[in-house]
Amino acid sequence: MVTRRRVLGTGLTTVVAVAGTGAALWPALTASAGGSAAAGPQGDPLFDEVYRGRRIQGFRGAEAAGVSVLVDGRPLGLMRRVDGTWISMANHYQPYPTPLATARGAVDIIGRAGLGAAAAPHEGH
Repeated sequence: MVTRRRVLGTGLTTVVAVAGTGAALWPALTASAGGSAAAGPQGDPLFDEVYRGRRIQGFRGAEAAGVSVLVDGRPLGLMRRVDGTWISMANHYQPYPTPLATARGAVDIIGRAGLGAAAAPHEGH
């Protein structure tokens, strides 16, 4: 039997699912066709170098880690561990002493492949 409660519950569930999917896909949907980040960090870089043919940039960021790292203009998710070391979305299992070393390690792992939306930082970590 179709009741008002069931219709409202189904509608609310659908709205939450669509909103969550939209929020998860937003970085990929707003990125430019050239593969660069939609909105780059502002200010002077902490580091900016070319490593194995990939441009690595690091900026002070509002992210939980406090550092925003770009590889060829695409964001690389970084996380600081309790012991002070760093890991990246490209390699969760290898800790590095600095964000730069972590970015270099990520370049070693991804090689010539591009960073996809899955490597972008997620809010709420």
